[in-house]
Amino acid sequence: MQLVKPEIGLIVWMLISFGIIVFLLAKYAWPVILTALDEREKSITEALDSARKAKDDVAALKADNEKILAEARNVRDTMLKEARETKDKIVNEAKAKATEESDRLLKLARESIQNEKMAAITELKNQVAQLSVDIAQKLLTEELSSPEKQKTLVKALLENVNLN
Repeated sequence: MQLVKPEIGLIVWMLISFGIIVFLLAKYAWPVILTALDEREKSITEALDSARKAKDDVAALKADNEKILAEARNVRDTMLKEARETKDKIVNEAKAKATEESDRLLKLARESIQNEKMAAITELKNQVAQLSVDIAQKLLTEELSSPEKQKTLVKALLENVNLN
């Protein structure tokens, strides 16, 4: 049972060796370990700060992107509105020109029809007059074949003539 009961000498030597190890660790190992822990803490803090800064930068970039997208949408809407207005203007101008041209052509067609009508009426009158003269000539030739008929016709005509 000696192993269970340490002697006082063993305890003293254990305490002395423990003290030496604690002293050596305190003098040489603890400062290095604490420095490493401080550096690790600083690097973790810096990494967290960098992550926060990156997160803020991403949020700012996202806000800027949203703003740029909104401006692009506004510009697109403005351009579409202007394009629609231009299209409507061109269509209205084309309609006005087409209406104007159709009115002009209609007026020319009416004038042409009127001129043709007048020419046809004039020609018809001329033909009727010519036919009337031809018919009258034939009738007179036949009726005035005798001298008595000629005298009677001349007397009737002289009676109908009004002298001013």
